[in-house]
Amino acid sequence: MDLSLDDTHQAILDMARAFADKELLPAAHDIDKKGVFPTEKIKKMARLGLMGVAVSDELDGAGQDALAYAIAMEEISRGCASCGVIMSAHNSLVCDPIKYFGTPEQQQAFLPDLATGRRIGCFALSEPGSGSDAAGMRTTAIRDGDHYVVNGTKNWITNGHEAEICVLIAHTNPAERHRGISALVVDRAATPYGIGKIEDKFGIKGSSTTSLVFEDVRVPVSNRLGREGDGFKVAMHTLDGGRIGIAAQALGIARIAFEEALRYSRERVAFGKPIGDFGAIQEMLADMATEIDAARLLVWRAASAKDAGEKFGKYAAMAKLYASETAARVCHKGLQIHGGYGYVKDYAAERHVRDARITEIYEGTSEIQRLVIARATLDELAGQA
Repeated sequence: MDLSLDDTHQAILDMARAFADKELLPAAHDIDKKGVFPTEKIKKMARLGLMGVAVSDELDGAGQDALAYAIAMEEISRGCASCGVIMSAHNSLVCDPIKYFGTPEQQQAFLPDLATGRRIGCFALSEPGSGSDAAGMRTTAIRDGDHYVVNGTKNWITNGHEAEICVLIAHTNPAERHRGISALVVDRAATPYGIGKIEDKFGIKGSSTTSLVFEDVRVPVSNRLGREGDGFKVAMHTLDGGRIGIAAQALGIARIAFEEALRYSRERVAFGKPIGDFGAIQEMLADMATEIDAARLLVWRAASAKDAGEKFGKYAAMAKLYASETAARVCHKGLQIHGGYGYVKDYAAERHVRDARITEIYEGTSEIQRLVIARATLDELAGQA
């Protein structure tokens, strides 16, 4: 088995790493401290093709695959976790469903602006009273001639404040539960909707998280992705791909926490020698390095399965589960290695702990990932019987 990267993927890794080192790492502290959307950094990422990684060249995207996306996501998130999630939500949750389920006309209408970063996208599924239980949503889109009339509130929307294109999941036939859900592309310029306050979050503070409020918002039927009733399928396929992005984000956060802890262990002297010479520190570093490498292999397998056209939902759930929990463990140990310095904001160790925590929650909690993995495994066993 050859796990080396080909020339194209290596070039993408080198490009994303160089950009992260030059542009994102020096700015990450201020982005977190100010809690402001990093507009100029995102524009530069767009010019590098990072806001439309898998969008075709014909539609002004980079024309790359899921593995390239995962590689780039890891590097960008290593530089700045906030930029990573902005990139992830935009690519995985907006560009992807339009690419996979949109008509050629819809793709032409929306993807060039998204891929070039001229417009930012968001994905609206969760609600104040429904998160993991997607079929329990209350937002409705009722057909009225050649429009849907949308009413309801969506919650926890990444990029919600800046987004001009929203992939909205809503009930077009509430009595049918998940079979009555449809996906609509809402162009905020053409059909305005309300935006709630920007949440003051524990971590990932440079990305906006808001609620979206729809009150008799009229969306053209021509903006529906797929057939009426396909929305649940659209949402689940989109989340499977999104989990690869969040797994790669978690991996990037873990990597920078490990790299900084490793460097600190060589610089900090106690009892006459670097603390990295002590067995207790070495054990932590060994665990961190091993788990990061294992997480990366899971991420690459999920991305490669997607690129091969295979069923990848279980692999994406495994990658997201393991990488996010790895990030939490690695960042915790990174702070511990820094000792008291890790607890103050002059060092980045405490930020990595805060940034890593959400990766176990959004795009499906760890509990949901375990459920997905278990069900898929049981289904496979039943199929072999």
